[in-house]
Amino acid sequence: FVQQTKWSLQLMTQRALEAESNVEKLKQEISILQGELESSKVENENLRAGQTTDLGAVKNNIDFALQNLHKIITGANWSISQLASGAESLHFVAEVLESTGKISEVEVEKE
Repeated sequence: FVQQTKWSLQLMTQRALEAESNVEKLKQEISILQGELESSKVENENLRAGQTTDLGAVKNNIDFALQNLHKIITGANWSISQLASGAESLHFVAEVLESTGKISEVEVEKE
């Protein structure tokens, strides 16, 4: 039982670390896309101010940035969900290990 619990703990720890890694990657992608979106907004403002730029290109850039931002947000939400699930599992395993330790202490006291 203890071996299985340790294995589960290691597996959940690995999942939590992978989820954290994914969250960090997604944060970086969000940052890049936010920069692109800001650039597109500035370009849009320049167009409104009367400067000549290809309006179609600006629209395409904004659409592209928004699509990628939505994908990243979806991925981030998934990773956060996985991380939360892993944390709950780790908490459960910790409680099981504490209970196992208490049982062992009672058995030692009986002897």
